[in-house]
Amino acid sequence: MSSEDIKITLEVINTLAIVIASEIASIAAIWGFSVWRKEFQGKRNIELAEEVLALFYEAKDAIRAIRRPPIFQGEGSTRKPQEEETSQEKQARDDAYVFYKRFDKRREVFNKLHSERYQFMARFGREEAKPFEDLKNLVIEIQCATDVLAELRCEIPYSQKDKKRLQEQIKEQEKICWYHGKSDPITLQVEKVISNIEEICRPIIIGKNKL
Repeated sequence: MSSEDIKITLEVINTLAIVIASEIASIAAIWGFSVWRKEFQGKRNIELAEEVLALFYEAKDAIRAIRRPPIFQGEGSTRKPQEEETSQEKQARDDAYVFYKRFDKRREVFNKLHSERYQFMARFGREEAKPFEDLKNLVIEIQCATDVLAELRCEIPYSQKDKKRLQEQIKEQEKICWYHGKSDPITLQVEKVISNIEEICRPIIIGKNKL
């Protein structure tokens, strides 16, 4: 082999080495970016899961505080009475107004949950966001029961039968509006919602130890 052939061979080898090194660098860069992207996405998922779970815990405490008996004297006194309201009607509507005052003080946590719902759905799927809807429906159920209870307490029964029916209806709505101890149906439903969101969020949060 002539010196010229050796020179050409060395140049080819050098060129191939440069090309191979460049390809390896490119593959390493792509792999590194892929790993970084997965870690970054994982971190964001963990942060979202932690924030959402904390908000659900706050919402649980908020619902308990809103439904806490008794109604303290003067809690509903800032409501503007309707014209020709009887004392019975005023008391019933003042008591209902207490619920809305308590809810307004804690509205922010429910607004935050509502805004996080769409991002949670986009990250983890529509089905995984079901606890958001379940909690929202519970709050709506309590609000509706509060209004119904107020109107029931404004009714005047005209017979013993009407009185018994009215008392039963009031009792049913009170179970929804106000906390009734360990067997309280709304509390049990809230606990179920919390358990469901924990099942979704806990594995995501624990995954941070693997990053």
